[in-house]
Amino acid sequence: MLKIKGLKKKFIRCNAKKQKEEFYADNGISFSAEEGQIVGILGPNGAGKTTLLRMIAGILEPTEGEIDFNGLNFQNDEIEIKKQIAYLSGNTKIYNTLSTYELLNMCCDFYDVPVNKRERRIKEISKALGMEEILYNKIAKLSTGQTQKVNIARCMVHDPKYYILDEATSGLDIISSQIILEFIKKEKEKGKTILYSTHYMEEAENICDNVIMINKGVVIKEGTPEKIKKDTKTTNLRDAFFALIGGVKDEK
Repeated sequence: MLKIKGLKKKFIRCNAKKQKEEFYADNGISFSAEEGQIVGILGPNGAGKTTLLRMIAGILEPTEGEIDFNGLNFQNDEIEIKKQIAYLSGNTKIYNTLSTYELLNMCCDFYDVPVNKRERRIKEISKALGMEEILYNKIAKLSTGQTQKVNIARCMVHDPKYYILDEATSGLDIISSQIILEFIKKEKEKGKTILYSTHYMEEAENICDNVIMINKGVVIKEGTPEKIKKDTKTTNLRDAFFALIGGVKDEK
């Protein structure tokens, strides 16, 4: 189980008067995610989603709060945790001079995947993500959708327990998006814990067991998609979100 308790991240920015001021990108966020569960992190641009996921992945250090990976924490168990997680950011760049196979093999080196298991693991992921035809192609020559599949594959070669996925299908066509979503569902069936940030509310309704709605750095609603819709008297998560923030004008 992954437990997040009272997570805060403070930054400094310049205001309209060009004066420095402190602000919290995330301010006291708490939730948990079980094994075999997909938890959606939803909210508009600037809500604090990416900052939250970067803290959980160990890339940013929280100002306050606790992150617990089934009894492990970054203060005492950083290396062990990073062996167990897969983190995908929305703007990750990969070595485009390598072939897909070369990149995945290099990532196996990073994660100490045994040599006798590498070929099988790379083939499994390639088949699941529909990458078999591009396995030996240079990444520089791949389409946007193909490159994103490779990006996801490089996170998964070490068979992680926890997936932290930030906008995994952003900018992809409907077929590429569906292949990735089906892969995520299959990983859930294997008992993996998955955090899934997305702008696409319909996507979240389709795959998430539980949803954390964030606005301006705080959780405004948590629950299953059905419960959130019921509580807000709406028929979809998009309308539910706007009902919770008081409409579009509140976000200007």
